[in-house]
Amino acid sequence: MIVQVVLIILGFVLLIKGADFLVDGSSKIAKKFHIPEIIIGLTIVSIGTSMPELFVSITSAIDGYPDMAVGNVIGSNLCNLLLILGLSAVIKQVEFKKETRLIEIPMTLVVTVTLFVLCNIGTDITRGEGIVLIGLFVLFIIYTIYMGKKGEKFENKDILLEVQTEENYSIIKSIIWIILGIIGLKIGGDLVVNHSVTIAKAFNISEKVISLTIIAIGTSLPELVTSVTAAIKGDSDIAIGNILGSNIFNILLILGVSSVITPITYSASYNNQILVLIIATILLALFPFIGEKNKMTRTNGFAYLVIYAIYMIGLFVT
Repeated sequence: MIVQVVLIILGFVLLIKGADFLVDGSSKIAKKFHIPEIIIGLTIVSIGTSMPELFVSITSAIDGYPDMAVGNVIGSNLCNLLLILGLSAVIKQVEFKKETRLIEIPMTLVVTVTLFVLCNIGTDITRGEGIVLIGLFVLFIIYTIYMGKKGEKFENKDILLEVQTEENYSIIKSIIWIILGIIGLKIGGDLVVNHSVTIAKAFNISEKVISLTIIAIGTSLPELVTSVTAAIKGDSDIAIGNILGSNIFNILLILGVSSVITPITYSASYNNQILVLIIATILLALFPFIGEKNKMTRTNGFAYLVIYAIYMIGLFVT
């Protein structure tokens, strides 16, 4: 059992470092060809923090563990919103920009409700529904690039990775980083999924619970580091933007790609978790209008942490 735990930890390390290598190599190639930094940040860097979830969910779907494919996304989104954003707000209250209040939070809510509806239309997330999710993801990317070009401040690159400014990037070296990143993500995904299943069976714990807890928190580590670091530095935009962007990516890109590769069997037992996610997102939409205007206070953050603790306890007692 100790061996399985060590291999799962190794898997998480490979996932996180693989994402770093992939983002680093891709960003350097993009800069080499003079692609604007704002586009690099809003696409490559943002998607990079969701790479662990992507590879774990795809691996789970292909290997025939649909509960882990779905549970990883739902669990990661709950972890992002309740635990990571809650912790960030406790460290330093989060300020909401107008676009965040009026567009991005409602957009996150609509995407989450859309997932709930698609999952309950039938027993599978079909390839057709996956294509719909990917199409919505493309529209979201277009929106983020449009907002970026309008002058939105985007500083995620300062936290997620350091991209050198020299012009003499080695394309070969960058390609090697990308290849190593993909290999690390693939091996890491395999290690996490396979050995998590082994532990789940040994302790008679369902794949659902494992995916909603250990795997969800493990694959959310990049978001945790980014948002908490941003909160400490007082960069509210990054703290909340990273969470909202990641949650939208997880649903639209990850479940979209996973279900296109192989339709994902959906268990109605996940409805309760999605409903918790919807309620948490509604609360986030209300925070700017209750208490201190346009802010998520430390009290709000603490409330999120309490909800997450109750949610986690509920997974093991039900």
